[in-house]
Amino acid sequence: MFRAGSFVAAQLDSIAAAQRQPNGVDLTVEAIYTQETPGRIETGGKTIGDRSPVQTEEGTFRLEPGGYVAQYAETVRIPDEHIGFVYPRSTLMRNSCMLHTAVWDAGYEGKGEGLLEVHHPIEIEQGARIAQLVLAAADHDGTYEGSYQGERVD
Repeated sequence: MFRAGSFVAAQLDSIAAAQRQPNGVDLTVEAIYTQETPGRIETGGKTIGDRSPVQTEEGTFRLEPGGYVAQYAETVRIPDEHIGFVYPRSTLMRNSCMLHTAVWDAGYEGKGEGLLEVHHPIEIEQGARIAQLVLAAADHDGTYEGSYQGERVD
């Protein structure tokens, strides 16, 4: 069962009232990156390729078609007995863009990111709402202890 937006909002720090939705919380974009070098996924580990930040012009990212990494501004905490899913806001899709994400396991804490796929030029203001986090009740065996735990948490 998915949790109410008020429950999801309680798992994040300092969100604006407009970010709280009936079934989740909108996540905003803090930074956008292009990947410059290849990454590597191995049976015993992983390497993330080097990235370059996309510079804003007067607080706006101007993106041409291609793949980008979008970093969210909010620190998320996935509570025990829950699983997190991040979905794109429909405005992205209506503008020929897609946001690809992954499962957020119980116990994860950090400022996550997603793959922003741009099919037509778009302008995205820094701080704009681009995704929605929803939480569902879930059984689990342990909690997240992976290498992304605590990413970009101050």
